[in-house]
Amino acid sequence: MGKHRAPDADPTDFDAATSALVDVSGDYEVDAAHTRIGIRARHAMVTTVRGSFTDFSGTAHLDVADPAASSVTLHIRTASIDTGQADRDVHLRSADFLDVETYPEIVFVSTGVEQVDAETYTVTGDLTIRDTTRPVSVDFTLTGSAKDPFGNTRVGFEGALAIKRSDWGLTWNTPLDTGGVLVSDRIQIEFDVSTVRAS
Repeated sequence: MGKHRAPDADPTDFDAATSALVDVSGDYEVDAAHTRIGIRARHAMVTTVRGSFTDFSGTAHLDVADPAASSVTLHIRTASIDTGQADRDVHLRSADFLDVETYPEIVFVSTGVEQVDAETYTVTGDLTIRDTTRPVSVDFTLTGSAKDPFGNTRVGFEGALAIKRSDWGLTWNTPLDTGGVLVSDRIQIEFDVSTVRAS
C-alpha cells in the first residue's frame, strides 16, 4: 500500500515551492492564518482521527550563517483543539486528557538547532504538556521563502513529531473486547508553519 500521497503526476499536486531569498536571517512571528498545527491518533485501532489546534502563537529567530543560533518558541491554547466532533472535543478538553482549565497551554521552547542538509533542520527542545516537560526533537523541512504581495518576508517549514502521550500524563483509555484500546498511546503532532519576518 502507498504512503497516502498522490502520485507525482497527479493534477492535484502543489506547485513547486519558492525559495527566492538567499538570506532569511532575522526575527519572525508565526502567521496563524496560514499555519496548521495538527494532531492524529488511532481510534479503536482501526482508523486515524485527525484534528488541529486553532489558537496558537509563536516566534522564531533564524540565522542562516549560524543555524545553531536559531531558536523557536510556540504556545498552543489547549482549549482550541478541534477534531470536528463536539462531544469528542469536550472529552479531549476534560481532565481525562488535556484538562484545559488547569493547563491552558502546551509550550515548546527550542534548546538547539542543527542543520542536516540544505533544506532540513533538526530542532530539539522542551515540550510541556500538563506541566510535564520532556525533551523532543523535530525534523523541519524548509518549504520555501518569498516576499508576499504586501512586502512581507515569509519562510515556511513543515515537520512532524511522534510522541507517547502517556509520557506527559495523558493516560486515559478504555480496553476493547477484541483486544487493544480505544485511543492509541502514540500520537503525531504535525506542523505546517508560515512565518513572517517582524518589522
